[in-house]
Amino acid sequence: MYLTIEETAEFLEMPETQITRLVQQGRIRALYDGEQYVINKDQFNTHLEQMEKIKTLFEEFWSEPIPEDIDVKDED
Repeated sequence: MYLTIEETAEFLEMPETQITRLVQQGRIRALYDGEQYVINKDQFNTHLEQMEKIKTLFEEFWSEPIPEDIDVKDED
């Protein structure tokens, strides 16, 4: 499925200008159909899956309780 820059910006929740800049820099692959750039939606699936995994790992890390007794020895 192909999206326009406007649809991609809405999908990724980013400004259209940033999507346009990323396309021009070659960081997002896009095709020019003579009138506008179209972007394959499937190229973002891996990125979004990785972001969800990272989000889950951060949530697990921050929800881990701090140990009550930390045995710290001063070596001075």
